Amino acid sequence: MGNQQANNTEVVTGEVRLSYVNLCQAFARPGQDPKFSTTILLPKADVATKQRIDAAINAAIQKGVSDKWNGVRPPVLGIPIHDGDGVRPSDGMPFGAECKGHWVFTASASATRKPEVVDMNMNPIINQSEIYSGMYGRVAVNFFPYNQNGKKGIGCGLGPVQKLRDGETLAGGISAAQAFGGAPAQPQQQFATPAQPQQPQYQAQYQMQPTAPTQTYTPAPQYQAPVAPAPQQQYAAPAQPQAIDPITGLPVQPPVMGL
Repeated sequence: MGNQQANNTEVVTGEVRLSYVNLCQAFARPGQDPKFSTTILLPKADVATKQRIDAAINAAIQKGVSDKWNGVRPPVLGIPIHDGDGVRPSDGMPFGAECKGHWVFTASASATRKPEVVDMNMNPIINQSEIYSGMYGRVAVNFFPYNQNGKKGIGCGLGPVQKLRDGETLAGGISAAQAFGGAPAQPQQQFATPAQPQQPQYQAQYQMQPTAPTQTYTPAPQYQAPVAPAPQQQYAAPAQPQAIDPITGLPVQPPVMGL
């Protein structure tokens, strides 16, 4: 009978969407021990899975009456599944938009019991980036009764997870398609090229010489040979009048020096 009750508390869901995924590393909530966990969004259209979950919860309640609550069903009993179109029991605020049209519940496991995560072919998923909030899959869960710190209710244990397909991430922010909408990129603004650092003085004097003024070309004068000065004329003393011998009437010859 006990084994039958244990089996009745276990459910493998149909396709669900996973949110708040902590399947690769255990996560510690304030005041709690680290746990592996995920929030499960079960479409309300999946009536068959919801019926199996209700039956498992009832089986867990019966187990709690016999094993946890001294044979009495508590008048106030915490139930783990909630209406995503309603409000959160924790703070009375509406569930997120992704929860609309779904049943919402959270399954968890202790830090020492890491759940297996496999793909469609039952192969373990090694790349952790493929395991994220927003993906679709199937989850094996187990409902159990608890009695802790004066609170009594039904908890949901997390078992193996099978990823079926990708989905839009629920990790926050927006995708590139949402941000840019496929619009063509705008031309980038042109920026002025920054000034080059001043070159040393010894380079500037060669590279930055001012342009010399244009000189007008004047052809050189034709070469002319110098003209030799005219030979100076020997000064001739004026001829002395020829002396005439008054006796002979002939010119008188000058005397010969030394005679």
